[in-house]
Amino acid sequence: MTISPLNDLNPGLDADSSVDLQELAQQHLIMHFTGAGAYNEAPPRVMVSGDGCWLTDSTGKRYLDALAGLFCVNVGYGYGAEIGHAVQQQMATLPYFSNWGYAQPPSILLAAKIAELAPAGLDRVFLTSGGSESNEAAVKLIRQYHQARGEHSRMKFIARRVSYHGTSYAALSLNGMTNFKKVFEPLMHGTRHISNTKRYKRPFGETEEQFTALLLQELEALIVQEGPDTVAGIFLEPLQNAGGSLTPPEGYCAGVREICDRHGILLVADEVICGFGRLGEWFGSTRYGMEPDIITFAKGVSSGHVPLGGMITTSAVIDTVLSGPQGMYLHGLTFGGHPAACAAGLANIAIMEREDILGHVRRTEPYFRARLSELLEHPLVGDLRGDGFHYSLELVTDKNARAWRSTISSNDFVAQHLNPALVDAGILCRAAVDHEGTPLIQFSPPLVFDTDDINFLVDHVRTVLDAMSNIDGLTA
Repeated sequence: MTISPLNDLNPGLDADSSVDLQELAQQHLIMHFTGAGAYNEAPPRVMVSGDGCWLTDSTGKRYLDALAGLFCVNVGYGYGAEIGHAVQQQMATLPYFSNWGYAQPPSILLAAKIAELAPAGLDRVFLTSGGSESNEAAVKLIRQYHQARGEHSRMKFIARRVSYHGTSYAALSLNGMTNFKKVFEPLMHGTRHISNTKRYKRPFGETEEQFTALLLQELEALIVQEGPDTVAGIFLEPLQNAGGSLTPPEGYCAGVREICDRHGILLVADEVICGFGRLGEWFGSTRYGMEPDIITFAKGVSSGHVPLGGMITTSAVIDTVLSGPQGMYLHGLTFGGHPAACAAGLANIAIMEREDILGHVRRTEPYFRARLSELLEHPLVGDLRGDGFHYSLELVTDKNARAWRSTISSNDFVAQHLNPALVDAGILCRAAVDHEGTPLIQFSPPLVFDTDDINFLVDHVRTVLDAMSNIDGLTA
């Protein structure tokens, strides 16, 4: 078979097309985090177009994208031509040049714009192509920072259990999801993990103040045990995605900041998902008063239209590194700050400002939460948590015990029943099993999601849950 350029294939993406894209995918495309069945059993769905918050596959079936692609298509699918035009103009002017000792207008302007949007004091920007690269960059910056200060023993990093920070070497080491990392161990030396901020299933009667105190005591105890002079940095997502939209309790962020200051540890906010409007602010750190030394970002900065990410830090941190023995930040990427990608990022931010996307999230959040809260009455829904445009439902079969107790395992339930039913209903979201063996349904839609989209989502999810309740053998 001779494969034609994509622009020649586009007219033929219908049932009469001579090109079987599903077959080609099975034969040639290695898909990300995709089970073996997609290669030798049911082929993958092929998405061919998008508009607003909706996607259409190669068969013509439409889906409501309630996960913004992969937590990234923040402006939805209606601005591709506008962002693409900005990319086209840049490609016609300067398609590529590096940031290794040089700069070009788009990378300069994007760095300046991000510094303008970032929390006060965070004004220096290093650009990458994605989230894992951004967290790798932060690890290397922190290591160099402490070495420049003569604190060579500071090599350890702390993150939270079940956290997700990427798939590259250092980022994978930071992950608190053991099922993703154990195959590749040993990884980066000196990573440690503390409890996350999940409240559901905590002891009855525990106050939020008590929970915060417990979490901070655990962090302090770990630092003391490891030796404060050995700990370099702490990585936290403002709202933790993995584990199901885990928000910080009152006083937690301020307490972590105080501990970091007292022990000379740098605090990193991993905002790969939370950044660029997901929580109704440009950065989730602002919503929760986190005050990090470094922010890492990706996904929403370009609304996923091109690969783009980065790291924001303070002048104090980067100037310490630049004044150190090496006289430079010892890190670089061929495509970091790519001019076409930066042009897309600038266009995306301009759209978000012009359309008041953040204001829309803040105005719509109460309605979104209220409609999702109705699902708490369903016999299978144990918990709803999240903020802004990021929520998770935790499913249980025993509400009193807050547990999944069934003759059908949670993994089989999600893989064989829940996820197929959601997709058949035209809902694209994340159905998974958390670290405690409990099914989750996660929603993180485009930030242009409106009340009609919310109503469609909630009504169809309720219908799916009703069908799940009738599965034989579900109740133990």
